[in-house]
Amino acid sequence: MLQTKKKAYQVIVDQITEYFLNGALQPGEKLPTERELASRFHVSRTSVREALRKLEIKGIIDIKQGSGSFIKSSESHSIGEKLSSTILKTEKKLVYEMLELRQTLEVECAFLASQRATSEDLARIGQALEMMDRVKNDVELGIQADLSFHMNIVLATHNTIFSQLFQTLSEHMQDTIRVTRTERLKNVERTQETIDEHKEIYLAIAAGDAMQAKQLMEKHIKQIRRELTASLFHHIGEPHI
Repeated sequence: MLQTKKKAYQVIVDQITEYFLNGALQPGEKLPTERELASRFHVSRTSVREALRKLEIKGIIDIKQGSGSFIKSSESHSIGEKLSSTILKTEKKLVYEMLELRQTLEVECAFLASQRATSEDLARIGQALEMMDRVKNDVELGIQADLSFHMNIVLATHNTIFSQLFQTLSEHMQDTIRVTRTERLKNVERTQETIDEHKEIYLAIAAGDAMQAKQLMEKHIKQIRRELTASLFHHIGEPHI
């Protein structure tokens, strides 16, 4: 079977990601301009622009209007927990609403991805899973890898509306993942358990077991909600001082 040629923007995404992971570009450094990237990779500026949008969704770069695109600063790593706490205090309702949406959207997407995912889709989901394991001790990179895992499952449905909806809501989705991961991973033992949950979902999708993938995704999101609720009300029953 002939391997499908990657789209131009995917090649650019792979290249810039590789530079970032290999340390050729440091956090806070500016990427070349759209024109320079287009010239370097022999593609159109439209393809470059699309690649940069994908990288921004993945949390690898920040695009600042009028200034350019920058590798995400490591400063964001140190404020992750404070940010999640702020979101949780001010937007509890939004967090729960996003979990409701995720349960509706992602459970169905896991089901469809099991039936429709190409080898390239599975490779991207698997890469996100491997990234989750590699960066498990880095809060912010862990969040980005988690988001990438779920995003690539949605993309693997090849349902344009689902994909556009997920990307439109990616900022809220990222905030929700930040909150839930921060709460879940206060117990270090939960780190590997969380990775294992994602691995089981990936294996079910890769095996084409649609019902199993659907059930595992539903279980995963329900467990997140259960743990989040428990953390919000952990003080109930404790003696008042």
